Amino acid sequence: MLRTASFLVVLTLFICVSCSTDKSHKVVLYEIPRGFPVMNIPKDNLPTKERIQLGKQLFFDTRLSKDNSISCGSCHLASKAMADSMGVSPGVEGALGNRNSISIVNTAYQVHWMREGGVPSLEMQVLAPIQDPNEMDFNIVNVVERLDSDSLLQELSQLAYSRAIDPFVITRAIACYERSLLSAESAYDRYIHQGDMNNFGEDEIAGMNLFLSNKTNCSSCHGGFNFTDNSFKNNGLYLTYADKGRERLTAKSMDRALFKVPSLRNVGLTAPYMHNGQFEDLDTVLNHYNAGGLGHPHQSDLVKPLNLSVKEIQQLKAFLMSLSDYTIAANPKFQED
Repeated sequence: MLRTASFLVVLTLFICVSCSTDKSHKVVLYEIPRGFPVMNIPKDNLPTKERIQLGKQLFFDTRLSKDNSISCGSCHLASKAMADSMGVSPGVEGALGNRNSISIVNTAYQVHWMREGGVPSLEMQVLAPIQDPNEMDFNIVNVVERLDSDSLLQELSQLAYSRAIDPFVITRAIACYERSLLSAESAYDRYIHQGDMNNFGEDEIAGMNLFLSNKTNCSSCHGGFNFTDNSFKNNGLYLTYADKGRERLTAKSMDRALFKVPSLRNVGLTAPYMHNGQFEDLDTVLNHYNAGGLGHPHQSDLVKPLNLSVKEIQQLKAFLMSLSDYTIAANPKFQED
């Protein structure tokens, strides 16, 4: 399942075609981590230094919210690997939604966004929090009007996309910045690619073997370089769910209480866990899976009692903790300028 991580090579993406909106833009590279594939980028939003810079400024701009109180960065913190420290993040005027803010590190490799997978592109996803009444509670048209008089942003918009600030610019610039949030400098990565065992010892190796084994089936859902198969599953968290999950998108009863399988990269940094932030720590998560879930009608067949010993649970936890990149918190790329 993790075969892509075995290649000891640094993959980089360099696109040598011109941007469709302006032939003068110099396309830059995203440095692709070792073991990661080349990413798929829309041809109308190829990365340039100016686009990434503009997107970063907009990402941390509170003017995207109705009352100027929160930005994208309010719920995606560098110290939490671009997730949040709260079970459910507060929106404008303290409004609370139902979903936990998921990490957006390596989000460029997602194939659908939101917990129910209702958004097919990163550019479109930008609109979701802006328009959500429990998040920014605003409208992209009003955002444009608010930013129209900002001469510095307008100048950067012209440099980035050869046009004034508008919905096209805002959605694409933020997406361009978010695609730059790539990271794979965990103890696991150093062990796989360099044989570095300074922070990857016997417990981590035993935990990795358990993770990959048929005994746990963890890698059946959390496999590959990004530790997710991008599928939708129910993990038996409840017998009755307040959140309909994927059924909200498809209106099909068979999709009730199914949620996107999240990446486990940086899982040691992104507590609390589950779609609603119910579990405060990894011990609770592992105990839930060890018990086999509560038996919801749509619970995945892969979620069943594991009968792991206390030692095995701690070994599995040690491996999961090794998937975290602790350099993110101090990396300026992930922080507001």
